[in-house]
Amino acid sequence: MIKIAETEQDLRNCFTVMVQLRPHLDVDSFLERVALQFTSGYRVVYLATDDKVVAVAGIRLSRNLAWGKFLYIDDLITDEVERSKGYGKQLLDWCITHARQNNCQQLHLDSGVQRKDAHRFYEREGMTFTGHHYAIEL
Repeated sequence: MIKIAETEQDLRNCFTVMVQLRPHLDVDSFLERVALQFTSGYRVVYLATDDKVVAVAGIRLSRNLAWGKFLYIDDLITDEVERSKGYGKQLLDWCITHARQNNCQQLHLDSGVQRKDAHRFYEREGMTFTGHHYAIEL
């Protein structure tokens, strides 16, 4: 079942998977950051089987000049012991449906250059490589 995390306990359950993508976070900093991002529309969506979270996405609806209204996936991860079971696809499909239901013109995400398996997954699911993301530490 795919749900939007609504309680602190939901978020704590999601952290066990999210930390695999964001290992620099501990549970308290995760909860603090989610709370801050919540004010900007960020939501944590998760897929659970048998009361165990197996995949997590951090999403937000937004608008900009380049894309119009869009859904951005900040985070998307399947538990490493649950991969290749279709959970990531189910969660991505849910995000696409959610974007359409909210009249988004596009769905976007960034992925670290080292995440080759994720890139193959995104391309297999019909996403295209559209650009480079640059950053600088401040």
